[in-house]
Amino acid sequence: MDFASSDAGRATTSAKIVVAGGFGVGKTTFVGAVSEINPLRTEAVMTSASAGIDDLTHTGDKTTTTVAMDFGRITLDQDLILYLFGTPGQDRFWFMWDDLVRGAIGAVVLVDTRRLADCFPAVDYFENSGLPFVVALNGFDGQQPYQPEEVREALQIGPDTPIITTDARHRADAKSALITLVEHALMARLK
Repeated sequence: MDFASSDAGRATTSAKIVVAGGFGVGKTTFVGAVSEINPLRTEAVMTSASAGIDDLTHTGDKTTTTVAMDFGRITLDQDLILYLFGTPGQDRFWFMWDDLVRGAIGAVVLVDTRRLADCFPAVDYFENSGLPFVVALNGFDGQQPYQPEEVREALQIGPDTPIITTDARHRADAKSALITLVEHALMARLK
């Protein structure tokens, strides 16, 4: 965490958070929903070159994809500012993850439970790096077909990692996921 003085003489803390997950799980939507600034997006139009590579079965309306990162900011409290970095979802862009994650206090791994296997690389990445993370089950079409404990068992995630439900389109849900992550990251630092 970084510390900078505020105008009121109190210290302001800023922290870097990563929003990760598979292709088309809602990372750009999540950052956009919660950011208090106009988010930076590095979206490119999907072309026929991705045919057969990117599975559009559950993302039929998707016409763009993140090719570098998304960036946003949210002030959770007058003393805490979070800088959000959304990762690209396709494996051909994973080489950027190490740079995007450097300096982060934790990550939100968004999961589409209709495509659970798509989150395995992100979960593995954060487990192997030791970076605290929460798993956020993003409800599509207002559906949450699996309970968090069912997903915990399927992903073989220990009880210390929070698994929550969210809707990446709604600011309050995204903010709640970020608060859960910050609390989890702080508790991990205290251990």
